[in-house]
Amino acid sequence: MSDVAATPLQNPAAAPGTHAGHGCSSGAAAPRPALPHIVTAVPGPKSLALFETEQKFISPGLQRMSLLAKLAISHGKGATLTDLDGNTYVDFIAGVAVASIGHSHPKFIAAMEDQVRKNVVGSFTSPVRAELLQRIAAVTPGDLKKTQLYSGGAEAVEAAVRLAKSHTKRFEIMGFWGGFHGKTGGVLPLIGDEFKQGWGPLAPGVHLAPYADCYRCPLKLAYSTCGIACLDFVRQQIKSATAGSLAAIIAEPMQGTAGNIVPPPEFIPGVRALAKELGALFIADEMITGMGRTGKWFAVNHTNTVPDIMTVGKGLGAGFPVSGLISTEEITQAKPYAKPSSSSSSYGGNAFASAAANVTLKTIAEEGLVEHSARMGEYFLARLRGMQERLRIIGDVRGRGLFLGMDLVKDRTTKEPLDGKMTEWIYMECLRRGLLCMNYSPRVRINPPLTVTPEEADAGLGVLEEVLTLADAKVGK
Repeated sequence: MSDVAATPLQNPAAAPGTHAGHGCSSGAAAPRPALPHIVTAVPGPKSLALFETEQKFISPGLQRMSLLAKLAISHGKGATLTDLDGNTYVDFIAGVAVASIGHSHPKFIAAMEDQVRKNVVGSFTSPVRAELLQRIAAVTPGDLKKTQLYSGGAEAVEAAVRLAKSHTKRFEIMGFWGGFHGKTGGVLPLIGDEFKQGWGPLAPGVHLAPYADCYRCPLKLAYSTCGIACLDFVRQQIKSATAGSLAAIIAEPMQGTAGNIVPPPEFIPGVRALAKELGALFIADEMITGMGRTGKWFAVNHTNTVPDIMTVGKGLGAGFPVSGLISTEEITQAKPYAKPSSSSSSYGGNAFASAAANVTLKTIAEEGLVEHSARMGEYFLARLRGMQERLRIIGDVRGRGLFLGMDLVKDRTTKEPLDGKMTEWIYMECLRRGLLCMNYSPRVRINPPLTVTPEEADAGLGVLEEVLTLADAKVGK
């Protein structure tokens, strides 16, 4: 099934400031801070001191947003984060789409406290894992009912590639420009940009083709008249560049790291049909887009596409590192994948991870967060498109649910991206006003927790509009 019935949250326009699931047992709303609430310079002295101490010991390579902000976080609630200096920010990042049910959700806290007193490690069957697996099977499309659990996204994707090779007895994989499926050796070749340069020889048998990024079409065509030419390119790439042993085509149904890109509705069904025609499997990487992020349980539901294998993570554990591979009974019987210990993980599916994922999915269903994501997404899009009408630096606005993106440009006609110096200025100015947002590059990504309230949305969007207005004036000069 594509969606499950659940009691929906309030209409986004109604009861601002309320938050389903975050009240006390009597139904009274929990106290929440003024939004945003900035009391010091940003970063403040306590944040900066701890950041500088940590830098003496932590290896280089942290996420760019952390290095720019230099924040030290004390705690979070809902769609807000508070640093050591007492500054409270509206969070449009959510740990890069990880905090699906918000920060410090009381149901999550209670479930984790309960499980840690019982059992944490091991691969033996546990009541909470058995419940989780059934809960996953209740919302996945088609016959995708068999799940294996892991601790990280790349681990799950590598397992999906191994499963595809086991089932088809072939060895080549087709991915896409702009794609991101993890940083480990087995999936590093699938990264569709220059990130993979400088690491030396990459695993062989991987091929890439253009993704349907219509605002910045790699084929320099226009969607309405192109006939989805990128699909023809994929077919030709497979014919001309592979060794004729295609095991799978892997794609994000909507690309996250590339800039929250939403392809036209024909693209993903076309990729799935091409894989089937060639005797290959279609792997849908829903690491970012799954678990209600796009306003449906999975992004493939928007086009009624049923993949052969699906990978999930991020929002699955609401902050706890847990990921999964989901496929069918028939496909998962393939060997060597199906041999004992061949597809397992020491951490994957332990009781603690299962408790995190189980309470997350239960909360998403009980609080109607898939539907809430769809409603709030429309609200966000309306506000962002209003900004686009007024501000010349906004070249494109796109999204589904709370998976939203924008392109910031110097010129709308040429679509020349805004330079890094200006986008970093935008990021820091938003931060100083109390908004955390992935707008430090010209392809802006907006991924608030699925629990985001109208109050939180308005507060964050207000800051974003204020800063983008200032940036628009600077670029105009």
